[in-house]
Amino acid sequence: MAETSFWFVIAMTVLSAGIVVLSNQLIYSAMALLFTLFGVAGIYVFLWADFIAGVQLLVYIGGILVLIIFGIMLTNRISSVRLSQTNVQQGVGGAIGIWFFILISLVISKTPWLQADAVEPAGTVAGVGTLLLTKYLLPFETISLLLLGALIGAALLSRKEN
Repeated sequence: MAETSFWFVIAMTVLSAGIVVLSNQLIYSAMALLFTLFGVAGIYVFLWADFIAGVQLLVYIGGILVLIIFGIMLTNRISSVRLSQTNVQQGVGGAIGIWFFILISLVISKTPWLQADAVEPAGTVAGVGTLLLTKYLLPFETISLLLLGALIGAALLSRKEN
């Protein structure tokens, strides 16, 4: 069952990433990016990186993707719901992507991989939380103030001028 769900997550991630790149409608690309980021969080879960999976969900899906969708919706140049864009160098990007895929496939197929039994690691969330609230509290609070300033600046820039 775990292998089936792994391949489902991989297929969902790759297919939705393809839609992100190939779609001409920005809102469809943003919605496909949602499934791509969920798939990446699922891959982190399969790698036993529970903290990184949570950060992926909270920061990238909860923050960045919402910011992208708000940016699309609040753009002043929108005259209709069907906002589209053109991919100027789609052929060049596709050729480079195929070249990288072939190169990575060759490296994967030629590498002698060590196969060992999987052992469940200890939880990482408690250790990271303890470090964030003890040793790294000042940098954590500094980053939160920086993000608050960026949020206030974005709100001021998005206001319509009279």
